[in-house]
Amino acid sequence: MDEIITQPSAAPVIQALRSIGYNSQTAIADLIDNSIDAKATKISLDFSYNEGNGSIKIIDNGIGMDEQELQTAMTVGSKDPRDKREREELGRFGIGLKTAAFSLGKRLTVVSKKDSKFSIRCWDLDYVSKENEWLLYRSIPVDIALNFDQIQGNNGTIVFIDKLDRFCGYETNNIVKSGSFFSKVNRIQKYLEMVFHVLLEEIILEINRNQLLPWNPFLEENSRCYEGEIQYLQSNGKKVVVTPYVLPHPSTFNKKEHRKAGGIKGWRDHQGFYIYRENRLVSYGDWFGLFPKDAISELVRIKVDFTNEADEEWKLDVKKSTVTIPEDIKEALEAIAKYYRQLSHEIMLYRTRASRTGEKVKGSLNTWELHSNENISNYVLNRNHPVLIHILKQLDDEVKRKVNLYLKLIELGSPNNLLKTESMVKQERQTIIDENQKKTIIEYAEILVNSGVEISLDQISESISLMNGFESIEIHTIKDIVKKEVVASDKL
Repeated sequence: MDEIITQPSAAPVIQALRSIGYNSQTAIADLIDNSIDAKATKISLDFSYNEGNGSIKIIDNGIGMDEQELQTAMTVGSKDPRDKREREELGRFGIGLKTAAFSLGKRLTVVSKKDSKFSIRCWDLDYVSKENEWLLYRSIPVDIALNFDQIQGNNGTIVFIDKLDRFCGYETNNIVKSGSFFSKVNRIQKYLEMVFHVLLEEIILEINRNQLLPWNPFLEENSRCYEGEIQYLQSNGKKVVVTPYVLPHPSTFNKKEHRKAGGIKGWRDHQGFYIYRENRLVSYGDWFGLFPKDAISELVRIKVDFTNEADEEWKLDVKKSTVTIPEDIKEALEAIAKYYRQLSHEIMLYRTRASRTGEKVKGSLNTWELHSNENISNYVLNRNHPVLIHILKQLDDEVKRKVNLYLKLIELGSPNNLLKTESMVKQERQTIIDENQKKTIIEYAEILVNSGVEISLDQISESISLMNGFESIEIHTIKDIVKKEVVASDKL
């Protein structure tokens, strides 16, 4: 069969690679991955503003690259993502160095030192676009000043990115101000402290000479934090390690501690699964469509670890910031999350420390309790609360009956129960209705009748139909009950 080799035009491909979907945080994290893969123990980042004509410099003390290795590293698509990776290797597609850098600026210069010998390569996208050729410089452009002595020892690498049009508006009409520039740098720092928090126990990472401190989303140093049982799952024969955590109730923190524990997105948005690949966080604060995010579940953070050999199962993207839960473990993860979300609910309601024995966290002084059966869970008032018992003892039977009815209406109208939207959908005309609901309808109708206000059967039925907790009952069913039980007894 006749064949012909075609080479894609450089300019449009380069521009496409610039728009692969990085933001500044994920781009910098991807660049740091390369230094970690190079066995660096110290990585220094320098962000220079320079009146909008700034630069980003990353210096590491890794193993460095020789001439051929650097040429390969600077070649787009230098690795096949299907190739087997080394254990703990963070790279995958072989384009992260280039695409991450290009998403920030139009020029990427790399100086690498291996066994005391320097190698240099530079991509200038303005030049590539002008010539529409894959032209890679083998020396540093004259307008770039780099101090090679910043690589201490015999090995290391400098990654230098300038012409920062995407990062700070270089050569555009939207050059960011100095304050905005360094605010962005501060957000990057907080992101890196979270993403690399496990690895920061072993390496030094600096930004503008400030050492980053790991931010552990699971608050493992807090004695009130509950670490659940570690569970091991298998996805296509590859191990997945799941470690659930339930954080302490917010009232156990002072204001500063609470803000720090909330993370960069706040308590509510940090609940969910935390997906790690080779001890590097790739996705966080996401229930992946299995559950909604709600305030009562915000204490749950579930750590999920997989290795780089499972990249295909997790559908890891180029940016290493998006994954998809494999179908063969989704049900197991849902069950684990459901259990620990329930524990979060109890802690949030009862202001109590989690029980490590799995017992319900309840007490006689709680005003609300969770009532569950296999079909539904609702919050009910604690009718055994000593204050309520004391009040009811002082009432006659008729007033006591009315108070109990009102308490029932409060239960039905609690915010959590009201937000169960499935209970609001009207059903077809029912022939069978819950006896407790029926009793409440009758008692409420009788009180309306005896209130002295002139009211018709239709008005009573419509009023009850719109009441909290009765939205799902068809109005004709309510009308039949009121007509039979109240009208028939000459109460209307």
